[in-house]
Amino acid sequence: MDLIMAFPALTALQLGVVASLVGLLATALAAIRIGKRPEGLPPGRSQSETSSRSPKPALIFGKFTEWSKKYGGLISLQRFGNTSIVINDWFYVKNLLDKKSNIYSNRPKNHIAHLITGSDNVAMMQYGDTWRKMRKLIHQAFMESTCDKEHYKIQEAEATQMLYDFLTRPEENMLHPRRFSNSMTTSTGKLLGRGAKPLLTFAVLGWRAKDTKDEHMLRLYEILEKWSVVLEVGANPPLDAIPFLKYVPEWLLGGWRTRATEVKNLMEGLYYEVLGKIRARREGGVNLHSFVDRVLDQQEKNQFGDHQLAFLIGVLLEGGSDTSSSLILAIIRAMMQYPDVQNKAQAEIDSVLGSDRSPRWSDFSKLPYINMIIKEAHRWRPVLPLGVSHAVSQDDTINGMRLPKDSEVIINVWALHNDPKKWESPERFMPERYRDYPELAPFYAASHDFEKRDHVGYGASRRICPGIHLAERNLFIGTAKLLWAFRFSADPEKEAGAATEGHGFIHCVDAYQCNVELRDEAKRATILRELEEARAVFELYE
Repeated sequence: MDLIMAFPALTALQLGVVASLVGLLATALAAIRIGKRPEGLPPGRSQSETSSRSPKPALIFGKFTEWSKKYGGLISLQRFGNTSIVINDWFYVKNLLDKKSNIYSNRPKNHIAHLITGSDNVAMMQYGDTWRKMRKLIHQAFMESTCDKEHYKIQEAEATQMLYDFLTRPEENMLHPRRFSNSMTTSTGKLLGRGAKPLLTFAVLGWRAKDTKDEHMLRLYEILEKWSVVLEVGANPPLDAIPFLKYVPEWLLGGWRTRATEVKNLMEGLYYEVLGKIRARREGGVNLHSFVDRVLDQQEKNQFGDHQLAFLIGVLLEGGSDTSSSLILAIIRAMMQYPDVQNKAQAEIDSVLGSDRSPRWSDFSKLPYINMIIKEAHRWRPVLPLGVSHAVSQDDTINGMRLPKDSEVIINVWALHNDPKKWESPERFMPERYRDYPELAPFYAASHDFEKRDHVGYGASRRICPGIHLAERNLFIGTAKLLWAFRFSADPEKEAGAATEGHGFIHCVDAYQCNVELRDEAKRATILRELEEARAVFELYE
């Protein structure tokens, strides 16, 4: 029954006091009820142990890693009657999430995520028919063959503009990778011949972020920052375990509803606006055959509502914009901190290319050290240190341990990537550790041998990032071109910033300033020439 209907004669203040008292009573009763750990769970901490010294949300992945040294590769935590299972060992990634993906592909109940997205964000959506339908559409747009045939030309053109941006505005070093990643997401496509007239097919929206002041891009990154903080593990009251807390005045619980509503309004404002612009373009007789155009062409079959369409656009913008840019920024930060790695990468590039052209996707097999650097960046500074939580849809057991139905299953990416049994000196940036991993990440994600997995930066199981093929090409093309053109070093007159992550569940290295030095003047002429060649591509959708 609705709380207001139950107490119709109370004032708002009285109602708030009653709700608070009842909520506190419910919390106390829940704490008494759940003080003991159920039998058979993986080893770990009880409710009282977990709550008495809860770390700050931004430090939780480190605390989980610390606990794994005491409790092992699979640990359990009790919070207000709910069970969370934390995976800290590669064995359990493979034998739970991958091998039993049919029961480990759900998401935990999350009232705040539902409030913000209406459960229409495919990354947070429950496993089911709608998820499968949306996932299939995304997979078809970004499958490996499509990336190799259609998207790479735009990727190379956008990366060339990134070189020009670094050349002309090096002080905006934190922004240029963001523009590159965002523009790649909105405008990736292919060049086709249709008589004498070229046709550009765009992947998502059909327009691009021309510069670092692009309005849509700036609004998106504001959303990502706030969304990341709102959904951080441990940042909110246990609304799903104690539903009555939803009716307690939010000012007693950290203002969770206000923060969530702000993100909801920002998302809906941007995503509906983008959807409206594409519809207006189509009504004017222009169909650019973008991803959204193709989805709208199939509306009779798909029958998506406007909210679903808006958040389908949103999840592609979110996933495509932040991951690649965060990793490129981590790579540049690593080059500043480990100049020997930069020297080795540039020696490899120089052995393949001169100054008359920059690297292309076709150079991938000739530049294995660049691929090693990208894998090491995923390992060294994962964008999602705790991944995105899974949930088990039925009771399960492994090695004599019980995993109850509906338990949250957290992949502690940080622990996996810093496992000293697998990685020597894990705190160091050492690309050479990937000498025996010449393939792209999807190859190792599909391996039956969990020991062969390179990293879990893209997730695992059926929930692995559907844009993995596009992202791998973004990272290679962007990184190879940057290291061909520039030398990155710490500015002795400025604070470089620590190579650590910020706040929220999406992490990036701290903001830093660096010296960006053109490696030789001949490369300047090449960058300018290749930018002019890229303009022929850009003009097709500007």
